[in-house]
Amino acid sequence: MAIISVIIPSYNEEENIPALYTRLKGIADSSTHHFEFIFIDDGSSDNSFNLLQELSAKDNRIKALRFSRNFGSHAGCMAGLIHSKGDAVTFISADLQDPPELILQLIEQWASGYDVVIGVRKWEKQTGRFFPSLYYHLVRRFALKNMPRMGTDVFLIDRKVVNAIKDMKEKNTSIFGLILWSGFHQTVISYEKGMRYKGLSKWTLGKKIKLFIDTFVSFSYFPISLISVAGILLAFFGFIYAIVVIINRLFFAQAIEGWASLMVVLLLVSGVQLLMLGILGEYLWRNFDESRKRPVFIIDKMVGFTEDKT
Repeated sequence: MAIISVIIPSYNEEENIPALYTRLKGIADSSTHHFEFIFIDDGSSDNSFNLLQELSAKDNRIKALRFSRNFGSHAGCMAGLIHSKGDAVTFISADLQDPPELILQLIEQWASGYDVVIGVRKWEKQTGRFFPSLYYHLVRRFALKNMPRMGTDVFLIDRKVVNAIKDMKEKNTSIFGLILWSGFHQTVISYEKGMRYKGLSKWTLGKKIKLFIDTFVSFSYFPISLISVAGILLAFFGFIYAIVVIINRLFFAQAIEGWASLMVVLLLVSGVQLLMLGILGEYLWRNFDESRKRPVFIIDKMVGFTEDKT
């Protein structure tokens, strides 16, 4: 009989927490395993944490951490890992898009000997697949070769994987990327992803762009290699163009092209240089951020843990 930790990052999910708790309770009550449900309140401005306190008071399986501000869902997952006690740990969204009943399937695969069980959503009935497909294709090609073709939002990992991830004190990264990068014995199961139960998604375009950048900067040298290749190609074509201009002038008496062509070359080269500086800036900023040794998250309150002082 194992202990299963379920980590649920949440941000302003007051409307969804009661329904989620009901379904989680049903799973736990019907299982032979012991459960702990760790909610991470990512600096919510609604009544989420008070509601979690009430649930914890009547069900000791409910535990909650409240961040001092919004640090992001990946920081929430890391906080949950650090404070989890389970033999296996899984992540699930608070909006019920990922069905809680999926946890039982993940546990079944883990019990059969897998260290990492990945939940991959089915896309047959989904629309708007182009950009997610492109993103995951690029990740598989240039960063994480074992990324599922259609991506993933749900994992269950063994305690030894948890311990390995906890030792990685990285910021500005993807917790799911770290799990895939760590290796171990992995398998995949598919599931139907549903709609949000209530409320609006907090997964904004800005957060998606940041995740895209974090994934490639954290797990790939391709952007740096791209800078080198682009620099070599620009230098090569510039050298060839210079030879062509000189030959035309000396042997064919052709006038050197004027302002328009010069501006095109100048704008093209300047744009590429600025892009290169931007890529370098992303790497340098992340190195600087790591060197400051600031915590990945700050906990304001804890409920349901033995060290709880509130």
